[in-house]
Amino acid sequence: MRSTIALPCIFVLSLATSLCRGEAPAPPRPLPQAHSHNDYEHDRPLLDALDRGFCNVEADVYLVDGKLLVAHDWIDLRPQRTLEALYLEPLKEQVEKNGGKLFPGDQRLTLLIDFKSDGEKTYPVLAATLKKYEDLISGMHDGKWTPRQIDVIISGNRPIELVANDKQRLAGLDGRVSDLDDANGSEAMPLVSDNWSSHFKWRGEGDFPAVERERLKTFVTKAHGQGRRLRFWGTPDTPEFWGVLQGAGVDVIGTDDLGALQRYLDRD
Repeated sequence: MRSTIALPCIFVLSLATSLCRGEAPAPPRPLPQAHSHNDYEHDRPLLDALDRGFCNVEADVYLVDGKLLVAHDWIDLRPQRTLEALYLEPLKEQVEKNGGKLFPGDQRLTLLIDFKSDGEKTYPVLAATLKKYEDLISGMHDGKWTPRQIDVIISGNRPIELVANDKQRLAGLDGRVSDLDDANGSEAMPLVSDNWSSHFKWRGEGDFPAVERERLKTFVTKAHGQGRRLRFWGTPDTPEFWGVLQGAGVDVIGTDDLGALQRYLDRD
């Protein structure tokens, strides 16, 4: 009988041998669809996601005494958990360590920043903060939109006009499905996100109804025709559900279970 522990032992031995030789572990395959929902709640914010190849991470922020603090709820705010400390500085270090890139090729990271406090007051502080990292962040450079290693997208309490009219902006806006009816401004709103339950009743059990499947196809077609990516929140964390999203061409799939989604997307 074949031993059930042989393969794990071989893997551990191989990893140990590589480490003893000073060889760095192979980097994970980038997963452009993988999105770390409420990323800051993981043991190692940002790094747990990057170690699994996730190309999208989400941070909720509050403006407190001029600082952007990261937390889901006000009661969880801590002065040391700033956007810079948890995300921008580690991203800068990763880019420097990897010779100017986060991922191989042209793959970029999307940092989705969800404004929990007043958007009109929060945005100027974010803009000033991002300015310190503008060599890493896509945005308006010399009068034109220039892609760089990180795409910052503002969600939550979005000051839409303030961001769209900022000629020096280093961030885009997260739209809603209703925005697909107006293709104007797609450059300022490159991502469209919405609550799954606002448009669909199916929760992953049984067959996906044909009417809802067609509706999802319509959303995807519109978004892609406008050069936008599409995402839904409030979706079940199951392979069956991920399969429907992936099959329909939904661009960003969110999860709280990083390992499970990595294994699902990396299965081929």
